[in-house]
Amino acid sequence: MNNLIDFTKRFGESLSQKVKLSNYSWFNLGGNAEFFFKPKDKTELLEFFKEAKKNDIKTTFLGAGSNTLFRDNGVEGAVIKLGKNFSFTRLIGEDIIEVGAGTLDRKVADFAKENNLTNLEFLSCIPGSIGGAIIMNSGCYDHDISQILISIRAVDKKNCKEIELKKEDINFVYRGNNLSKDLFIISAKLKGSFDKKEKIEKKQNDLVQRKKLSQPSQIKTCGSTFKNISKEKKAWRLIKESGCENYEEGDAVISKKHCNFFINKGKAKSSDIENLIQKVKKKVFEKTKINLELEIKIVGE
Repeated sequence: MNNLIDFTKRFGESLSQKVKLSNYSWFNLGGNAEFFFKPKDKTELLEFFKEAKKNDIKTTFLGAGSNTLFRDNGVEGAVIKLGKNFSFTRLIGEDIIEVGAGTLDRKVADFAKENNLTNLEFLSCIPGSIGGAIIMNSGCYDHDISQILISIRAVDKKNCKEIELKKEDINFVYRGNNLSKDLFIISAKLKGSFDKKEKIEKKQNDLVQRKKLSQPSQIKTCGSTFKNISKEKKAWRLIKESGCENYEEGDAVISKKHCNFFINKGKAKSSDIENLIQKVKKKVFEKTKINLELEIKIVGE
């Protein structure tokens, strides 16, 4: 017990207890985090991992919460969310951007545009932060983060040290990669190509408009629930063709605009969303023999 008291005191205002995770998920759902840690810098982050390991405290990484469903009973151990010092964009050379892992994707797209760099426009359509985008290999409209990534810097929580990995060291696949779950990304280098700002702006606006026409916005959702099987076999189409688009579970419903988006109408519980997911998965498998794989992350007890 004394060790735990020392642990909480050691990190001062960076560490909180019994924090509502519903405030950090776009579903606006979830129980409490036993501990909630926002490191000021990488030194404090490394120190935290050392102390957490010493005190046998589990750690869970959190990006912007745009693809995370926290369970109703919350999360044991510490949830770690990067503080404001991990949110930055700066040019290195002429066409390389160094980005803090806590930086929102759309801010990176805007920064690239202001510096006449193309190929990053798709980031304006992806909710969340760069760190989460790399872990998920997020993408849209035939683009993904692996196509513009040069390297990452990360903290290895197991060995409590900082490392750098080049893109060539990472095996990227559709909506994923082989990065160890012990790695906590703190920054990345991304590469653009020169183009006229007006051209970049038009491309970015066209993508944003395309997204607005096909996907719901300003609702409590974590975006695409399931991964697409292929370009021909989209998850939303499998859901629709299996007759699931009108399924509900409590206050959890499926979007009328895009049936791969599950929504908290306002009073749903995390268990409602999870039950709806299982209901849809079962029906799609019965109809198509295809086992849908989650794109969102479900975290907690």
